[in-house]
Amino acid sequence: MTSELADSYARCRRIARQSSTSFYYSFLLLPRAQRRAMCALYAFLRLTDDLGDSESLPGEAGTRMQRRAALDRWRAALEHSLCGQFDHPIFPAVADTLVRYAIPREHLHAVIDGVSMDLDEPRFETFADLEVYCYRVAGVVGLACLQIWTFHDARALEPARACGLAFQLTNILRDLGEDLERGRIYLPREDLERFRYGEEDLRQHVVDARFRQLLRFEIARAEGYYAQAAELAGYLEGGGRAMFGAMFETYAALLAEIKRRDGDVFGERIRLSSWRKLRIAAGWLLPRPAATSSLQTAAR
Repeated sequence: MTSELADSYARCRRIARQSSTSFYYSFLLLPRAQRRAMCALYAFLRLTDDLGDSESLPGEAGTRMQRRAALDRWRAALEHSLCGQFDHPIFPAVADTLVRYAIPREHLHAVIDGVSMDLDEPRFETFADLEVYCYRVAGVVGLACLQIWTFHDARALEPARACGLAFQLTNILRDLGEDLERGRIYLPREDLERFRYGEEDLRQHVVDARFRQLLRFEIARAEGYYAQAAELAGYLEGGGRAMFGAMFETYAALLAEIKRRDGDVFGERIRLSSWRKLRIAAGWLLPRPAATSSLQTAAR
């Protein structure tokens, strides 16, 4: 490994560690090479998301235009990296990871497409519309992770995609208040109409019987995806299964906390302590023969 590549992987590791991600502790369950790859993938995702959320420029329209231009440059930089030209310090590691683990570049392009959707204060008429967004920003991430963890059965693809959707739906419910401040409403209009709860109610943080019913409906939908995702454990071995298990339990615990609060999602941000995330990861250090059934239990 060249010094440039080693430095790039080290930078990616720092980004993953400093971001306080729910994923980072689970990275420690992987062998070193796979752990490096996960850090490279995470760094790309983190910086892509940051480009889409940057508020450093004056004026809403100008900021949006500049963010879109920045994402276009980032997309070009991704392509340049695969030709050996590195426009950012993380790209030697990102390119090496894509090649080493045969991750289709289209997965990372899809992530950029999804983040670009956020620039237009997204609204989704139907859940099918939202599903497209979730696939781009999260479903393809599950598929990319699958390449790093290694798998030998094509049946693993669907639960990997479902895993990304489950995690993203959890993020949407957890971050309702923060997203509203950015002008973003991810809950489909058809769902709001189903419970006679309007966008203005959401902006005013109205928590009543309608909102609780709406939230329970969305939680049940997410739980359905968790149930599908749990099947992925049966297609993984070793560090890959352990990391997936730790990620799954962490996000399932977040959803369980959202469910426990029964509508109280606009106050203090829902999060797990670093100690709890570390404890979940540590619990996967030992083999779990019945991993699939234990994950299905965690999802409920």
